[in-house]
Amino acid sequence: MRIYSSFEEIDKDLKILKLQTEIDKEEIKLSIDRTKQGFSPMSFIGSAVGSVIQKALILKAVTKITGVKKVFASTKK
Repeated sequence: MRIYSSFEEIDKDLKILKLQTEIDKEEIKLSIDRTKQGFSPMSFIGSAVGSVIQKALILKAVTKITGVKKVFASTKK
């Protein structure tokens, strides 16, 4: 617990706390905006396309490294 020797010290700390509160509010606003952008339809589409491309590249690299090829079974009888 801090012991103050003057009202000026108290006022100074109160101003600092007020500014810190304002900064925290602005950070929350920015976080909310970033979260909203993360849930936009374009973000979902971009993530999905990026994920598919990444998996395709990984599959191609693994296939090339291991030399394993896909075998499709014939469904003709």
